[in-house]
Amino acid sequence: MKAKISRNILIGLLAFLGLGAIWGGGALVVSPSGEFLKMPIHIIEGTIFSNFLIPGLFLFSILGVIPVILVFALLKKPKAKLAEKINFFKDMHWTWTFCIYIGFILIMWIQLEMLIINAVHWVHTFYVFIGIAIVFFALLPEVRNLYKK
Repeated sequence: MKAKISRNILIGLLAFLGLGAIWGGGALVVSPSGEFLKMPIHIIEGTIFSNFLIPGLFLFSILGVIPVILVFALLKKPKAKLAEKINFFKDMHWTWTFCIYIGFILIMWIQLEMLIINAVHWVHTFYVFIGIAIVFFALLPEVRNLYKK
């Protein structure tokens, strides 16, 4: 019972991240100027980006689509040869490992974003905590036991 509650919290965190990133990343892809999200383009001046298209694609795909796929994969535990090839934890199902990857990618994404825009907003802190929570819940022994091979 406790394992399923912890797993469901992990799934909820991934769903929240994924759906939000699909919406936000999609908005940046559709409106690379940032106008739709009321993000001033000047915050990325002097970076390698001329607009928000590339960050939007990353946000949409890596922090959006992958977590949503993980939501379903954590429930069904499908086989995936490609995912297994980049699974560093061979004793664990690939879905568990990808939760760890996504948690750390989110934390690194937020850190990089703060460096690029040279500012910190409350939403940055919120999403760093989401990343930490994803890693924390994935590492709980009861969740690990659900995904041991």
